[in-house]
Amino acid sequence: MEFTTIGFAIFVGIAVCFLAYGIATVVANATDPVRRRVAATTASTEAAPEGFAFDVQRLIKPVAKYVLPSKSEEQSAARRQLVQAGFRSPHAVAQFYAAKAALAVTLPLIAYLAVRFTPTLTAGYVLFVVFFAGFVGVRLPDIVVGHIRTRRIKRLRNGFPDSLDLLIVCVESGLGLIPAIERVAREIEISHEDLAHEYALVTAEIRAGVERPVALRNLAARTGLEDINGLVALLVQTIRFGTSVADALRVYSEEFRDKRMQKAEEQAAKIGTKMLFPMILCFFPSFFIVAIGPAIIKIVDAFQSMQ
Repeated sequence: MEFTTIGFAIFVGIAVCFLAYGIATVVANATDPVRRRVAATTASTEAAPEGFAFDVQRLIKPVAKYVLPSKSEEQSAARRQLVQAGFRSPHAVAQFYAAKAALAVTLPLIAYLAVRFTPTLTAGYVLFVVFFAGFVGVRLPDIVVGHIRTRRIKRLRNGFPDSLDLLIVCVESGLGLIPAIERVAREIEISHEDLAHEYALVTAEIRAGVERPVALRNLAARTGLEDINGLVALLVQTIRFGTSVADALRVYSEEFRDKRMQKAEEQAAKIGTKMLFPMILCFFPSFFIVAIGPAIIKIVDAFQSMQ
């Protein structure tokens, strides 16, 4: 027990030292006039964000190298998840890992201060609560970003059929592929804002000099949607071989409708199995109470009268 108490005290001391160092670094970075002048001098050569985003970027810059993962694969995976969730800032990865580090330190301290009001708890239980709070602090940003990403992909999936139909109409009416994508982005800007923004980014990249296949692949990478990946692959092949874009889109639209119908039929076939467990848990107990309950009450009364 004494060893557990000493180890826990050492852990809390280390956490407090790291927290104090981080706070001191942030305060020094925010109040140092030299850093402010250097940032103002270099602001003209970099695309500097404004408002709260710039303040967060400036505050976490000194500790970014301590919280970012060393492997480039982990940073690429985190950047891809953040982009698909809608966070496109170049400093989003650093802010994400800084939030994880801050929560991993502050939540255990808060948990420790909270459990100290209950002196009956043992040191082992307090240590478990602190480590569990640290685990929650590390995993909480991942859960939040994953939830935001799932909701965004769902919105993109809901708006893709409408945008595909509009894209076919625009191409068949004589517009080129890129003007058609731009027109579709304007038409669905109100109903499907996320997808319209992605289409607008495609046209913006092409106007900036990016090749059309590269811009379309960037669209597939940003969305993470399987249906858009198939459309992008089809359009890239059409551009490469010089075939008709309208015919390719029409064929893909028919296949996409068939695929949606198959998914709907699959979901309908699963309804019976999914309804089985709610019926067993909710319907059958009520049915047995109503059907057999009076008979059981009469049987109990009969045995009591026999006594």
